[in-house]
Amino acid sequence: MAVIAGLLFLAFAYFLVGQAALTRNSAQTAADAAALAAAQNARDQLRDGWGEVILDPGQWDRFLRGVEYSEKTACHQAEEFAARNEAALDGSECVPLDTGERGFKVTVRTTGSEPHHATASAEAVLEPRCTFDAPEPPPDPPEGTPGPTPTSPGDGDGDPDGEDPVTGLVCDGEPWVIDPESPRLPDAADLFRVRLSD
Repeated sequence: MAVIAGLLFLAFAYFLVGQAALTRNSAQTAADAAALAAAQNARDQLRDGWGEVILDPGQWDRFLRGVEYSEKTACHQAEEFAARNEAALDGSECVPLDTGERGFKVTVRTTGSEPHHATASAEAVLEPRCTFDAPEPPPDPPEGTPGPTPTSPGDGDGDPDGEDPVTGLVCDGEPWVIDPESPRLPDAADLFRVRLSD
């Protein structure tokens, strides 16, 4: 009887250990998903905001560096993804990283039917992939220099009233030329890399 009781106790202990490990893994999965969701939402906000000012290169910097987005909106996305994984944000634990990098730290607590719940944290980093060096404006012509000769419609190489293409944007070593008349823009994934923190 003592041997049987000992075996039953070991089996029960192994069951509890396995259940606890499963709960911890569930919590970590939920935290990872929530942190990535927050960072990806911020990335999408940055891409959309940049597109709205695409004709004003002077405003590009704050979007390309990853500073112009709503943290509240991004954390709401984290909350939704935590819920999909049977977890909830632990308190208000969705905060910007304090490491000097762009991104979020999210802490969640499982809400499933297990008798015990687990808490886990994850950090997702938002890494800019693009740089922009605004081209230097052409120098003013010397005083007394005649202006360009007017041309008739259809003459010359282009529309004199049209916007010049914007150069100086480089994403992962690939230069992009933005044509204001018909802009082809990098995707959000071209602008920023999103990953879990090491």
